[in-house]
Amino acid sequence: MTPPDPYVFTRRSLLSSMAAAAVAGSAIVSAAPRAFADSDGDLAAEAGHGLPLTVLNNSGEFANRSVHLYIVGTAGDRQVRVTRRGTLAPVKLSDNHAGGFTDYAIPLAARGKTTLRLPFMSGRIYVALGHKLKFKAVTGADGKVALQQPAGWVESDPNYPVLHDFVEFTHNASGMFCNTTMVDMFSVPMMIRLNGTKDHSTGRLRDGGRAQVFHALKNDPDFSRLVVGDRRIIAPSHGLDVGRFPQHYFDAYIDKIWHIYRNKNLVVRTDAGTFTGRVKDHRLTFSGPASVSFAKPSTRDVLYCDGALAAPNDGITGPVAAVLGAGFNRSTLVNHSKQPTTHAGAFYDTAVTNHYAKAIHAATTNGKAYGFAFDDVAGWASYIQDAGPRHMHLTLTAF
Repeated sequence: MTPPDPYVFTRRSLLSSMAAAAVAGSAIVSAAPRAFADSDGDLAAEAGHGLPLTVLNNSGEFANRSVHLYIVGTAGDRQVRVTRRGTLAPVKLSDNHAGGFTDYAIPLAARGKTTLRLPFMSGRIYVALGHKLKFKAVTGADGKVALQQPAGWVESDPNYPVLHDFVEFTHNASGMFCNTTMVDMFSVPMMIRLNGTKDHSTGRLRDGGRAQVFHALKNDPDFSRLVVGDRRIIAPSHGLDVGRFPQHYFDAYIDKIWHIYRNKNLVVRTDAGTFTGRVKDHRLTFSGPASVSFAKPSTRDVLYCDGALAAPNDGITGPVAAVLGAGFNRSTLVNHSKQPTTHAGAFYDTAVTNHYAKAIHAATTNGKAYGFAFDDVAGWASYIQDAGPRHMHLTLTAF
């Protein structure tokens, strides 16, 4: 395994400005790495680059008629969606109909596989099982039309009762970059596959893996309230914000790190070089290719890999912050003063750790998952890419 490369397309770099979801009254505006498409003709040109996407329902729990697909995101800085006919269309306020919501659902074929085309865009492929999702077109703070997306951790969200999940992707002239993500929640078992210059796949759970994750967290007193029946498990970051997870869970561990590295060096390797840090004047300060420092993070900062651990896309502070975020969530910073720790056997080996991420990784066949935002450090995220993609596959796997 290798240290994180700040220039590799990852969940953070390709969807960093796409909020995880929206609570009532707020809109998500996501960014894409292409120029602004200022007409429907431009959107048609984007759709002309379509990559075949085959969706297969092997859930064993839901018939194809009960599976609803949504492909939403951005082309340039314009909110778009893929239609039932496989074309790219702008999100419009006039799309809101019954109950004030859009109906962007794409039905699966009556049986077998469903094949669509993914245009050049950046966004998400949602699946909803049993019931449709309620997306709402709204006017964002910038005056542009945006799409309010599901927030599965907010009880007042109209989509809270619906069993749903999503994968993320960016498809552009450089290739296809995609991941299965549990950064927000864990719900529907899915795997993705890319055929291109190589054959890649990720996201598959072990037999009984979903039940294994639910069982592990139901029996952990700090994480049990994140489990919402058999519908989903809320990530501890969102759980903290909605009162389902202890606000100070990591505080003692953070204090211990700050104490240890007052008199001991913490070494962080990145593609930009090696940084050596100690705690000075209450900040973890690194020297090396550049001087970077971090205030003591809170539990919330650790879970979101944000705040004091925010990772700007600067090639210097960002990579160091990513390694620290991974070290905190994997609880490797006490016993390993050289980071990143790359061997999975060293992860999550303390009582206080991100047991949510631990359980999800343990349930996947290749050990890879996106349990927190910096899970791509050392290559442990369920992320794949290909510079010459020919076909993408999304499979709903057995519950």
